[in-house]
Amino acid sequence: MFTLAEVASLSDIQPTYRILKPWWDVFMDYLAVVMLMVAIFAGTMQLTKDQVVCLPVLHSTVNSTVQPYTSGKVDFTTVEITTGQEEASMRTVSFGSAPTVTPDILLSTATFSQYQPTESSQELKKEQKDSSGRKTNLDFQQYVFINQMCYHLALPWYSKYFPYLVLIHTIILIVSSNFWFKYPKTCSKIEHFVSILGKCFESPWTTKALSETACEDSEENKQRLTGAQSLPKYVSTSSDEGSPSASTPMITKSGFKFSADKPMIEIPSVTILDKKDGEQAKALFEKVRKFRAHVEDSDLIYKLYVGQTVIKTVKFIFILCYTANFVNTISFEHICNPKVEHLIGYTQFECTHNMAYMLKKLLISYISLICVYGFICLYTLFWLFRIPLKEYSFEKVREESSFSDIPDVKNDFAFLLHMVDQYDQLYSKRFGVFLSEVSENKLRGISLNHEWTYEKLRQHVSRNAQDKQELHLFMLSGVPDAVFDLTDLDVLKLELIPEAKITAKISQMTNLQELHLYHCPAKVEQTAFSFLRDHLRCLHVKFTDVAEIPAWVYLLKTLRELYLIGNLNSENNKMIGLESLRELRHLKILHVKSNLTKIPPNITDVAPHLTKLVIHNDGTKLVVLNSLKKMTNVAELELQNCELERIPHAIFSLSNLQELDLKSNSIRTIEEIISFQHLKRLTCLKLWHNKIVSIPSSITHIKNLESLYLSNNKLETLPAAVFSLQKLRCLDVSFNSIAVIPAEIGLLQNLQHFHITGNKVDILPKQLFKCVKLRTLSLGQNCITSIPDKVSQLLQLTYLELKGNCLDRLPATLGQCQLLRKSGLIVEDHLFDALPSEVKEVLNQDTSIPFANGI
Repeated sequence: MFTLAEVASLSDIQPTYRILKPWWDVFMDYLAVVMLMVAIFAGTMQLTKDQVVCLPVLHSTVNSTVQPYTSGKVDFTTVEITTGQEEASMRTVSFGSAPTVTPDILLSTATFSQYQPTESSQELKKEQKDSSGRKTNLDFQQYVFINQMCYHLALPWYSKYFPYLVLIHTIILIVSSNFWFKYPKTCSKIEHFVSILGKCFESPWTTKALSETACEDSEENKQRLTGAQSLPKYVSTSSDEGSPSASTPMITKSGFKFSADKPMIEIPSVTILDKKDGEQAKALFEKVRKFRAHVEDSDLIYKLYVGQTVIKTVKFIFILCYTANFVNTISFEHICNPKVEHLIGYTQFECTHNMAYMLKKLLISYISLICVYGFICLYTLFWLFRIPLKEYSFEKVREESSFSDIPDVKNDFAFLLHMVDQYDQLYSKRFGVFLSEVSENKLRGISLNHEWTYEKLRQHVSRNAQDKQELHLFMLSGVPDAVFDLTDLDVLKLELIPEAKITAKISQMTNLQELHLYHCPAKVEQTAFSFLRDHLRCLHVKFTDVAEIPAWVYLLKTLRELYLIGNLNSENNKMIGLESLRELRHLKILHVKSNLTKIPPNITDVAPHLTKLVIHNDGTKLVVLNSLKKMTNVAELELQNCELERIPHAIFSLSNLQELDLKSNSIRTIEEIISFQHLKRLTCLKLWHNKIVSIPSSITHIKNLESLYLSNNKLETLPAAVFSLQKLRCLDVSFNSIAVIPAEIGLLQNLQHFHITGNKVDILPKQLFKCVKLRTLSLGQNCITSIPDKVSQLLQLTYLELKGNCLDRLPATLGQCQLLRKSGLIVEDHLFDALPSEVKEVLNQDTSIPFANGI
């Protein structure tokens, strides 16, 4: 026989699962244990004490009374045998079965004597005088046999199997109550949920977040009690973290507006969150996010719980219906007709069942327990269908805390939280902290400030090419507070920081004039915006979609340089998503690197004061350029990688244009260059990285041209017209197919920089060295075999590139180029080593010496 502990193990669950056991489940578990004890007690009594004692019914017209007789250990109670009509009134049962029962009382065959119902009344009287009972002439073995026969035939089946039925029903109820904890598809989710819930409940971050909320509430209550009603109506009394966009300029149809920030209340830190606790809390946020996405997709746990509750209710109704009918069938006396007259000699026996009264009481107790169990099941069903348990709202938590962004959940996630609320609502309140993005951002901020201290940030400050102090922060969870303590910082770069927030402390950075936001839609407070509006001069914004550009960017009135890098086209590729630039009244330089098909019309808002416009396309063909005609004050224009095939006519309307750069297009011919004669101020023309084959003679009309860049084209010759540009200072024809440098190059007396690297030149004309103002001469990667000694005439030469030619030696006269040093001489090492030692000594001199002599 199994023990109670072995049966009770069927209902064992992990101790942590208790938070998912509402009061009715706990109560039903205790009821099941009591029913289990009833079953085991009844079964034990039945196996050890249950027996039936039978005596034959003697048919006689007189009533015989057998007096108690005691012999040794035998104890007979008074038995009345009723004959005649009284016997007919007794109930007769002739079927049934029971286990073998062996009487414990030792009987003597001499005790009984056969009673002959056919004896005369005289013999009966004599027998009554000579004995104390009616003799039956049955021996001990016959009594044992008839007792066993009648146990099976006379007793109702329910009296014999009651303990086993109760045990089976109880086990089924126990299994039904805890099946959702055991079923594999729900067990893993429940285990994961309980694990996360426990960690969230015990996390120091939960305590800190709720404590800060309590401090905020108490502080606000104190302010209300001491006259907080005097605050302006537009000041919000809710936490600014609850409204993430409160400090960000909002764009409406009527323009740009700022929402007012509430006064900052200094709240003392209730708990100190160390780095380890912070990392654990951040891991919990990620676990909660993944668990929510996994569990909210289905409602299997809810359906399984409803199903097992329905099964228990049906089981209760079934047990109650059939058990109630058997209460009256359990009795102490039974009539047995075993049909073994040929073995015993009697046809009818009257039997007594010694466990009848006990079983009846146990059955009534069991029915009472099962009724209570059933009513609790009905209440459970009422609770399950009274409210939608597949939806859970954190509205109360949002009202009591500063985390107004805690989302509502659904399906199994919602059901589990409803179950937890029946245990303790504090669990769901603490769990909600880890569903809030505001809470996560606060945690990130605390962890960030712990990691990025002032000393660490100071170590990351460097000097850029412009000799300005620069700090570059990459892929952080936010902007550390200590950044705003770097008051001498000139340039701040924020890259891939999605939750960047610029606080009022930025007003301490009085030297800050340049800000870079790379995929960083930063939010600013009102005070911070006011500072940026008055002090920021240069802004770089890199984005994926135009909507990522912060709205406050368009309101920086003192901004002088704006660099936009990203996709400015909308989905239909017909409309530019750039907002109005009308407020940028001091903007001088606009740099747009995008995929434009036309010049954004918004740019005309800054046309009166814009001096430089740069458009770098990603290879998308720029078709519409009519807006350029309105940019009358533009002095520098760059249209790079725009797939232009000719010089746009709109450019010829830019009367103030000084520099034009059409790099990396598909221009093949430049016949329109004659129209540049109307651009009197044009001094720099860059047509490099195109497909130009020839230079038209009309280039002579650009009288004021000082720089001409034609590198990386398909030129084969240099026309004489180029050398009529007397003001030309820089000529770059590198990486073409030019074989000859015309002698007319000597006419360019103002030429300072000449680049012809990567061509097919083999001879250098002597006239080249008449350009005595040359400072840079790039002759590399050609077919030059010798360098004339007249190179010594280039007294201002500081850079000479000769590498990649067919030279055997270098002229010794290089030493007469007083400003030329080894660092500026690009040549093979063996050629330099072949120079005379005195020449090498001159070339190796410190560059400061010639200048010290006034040369």
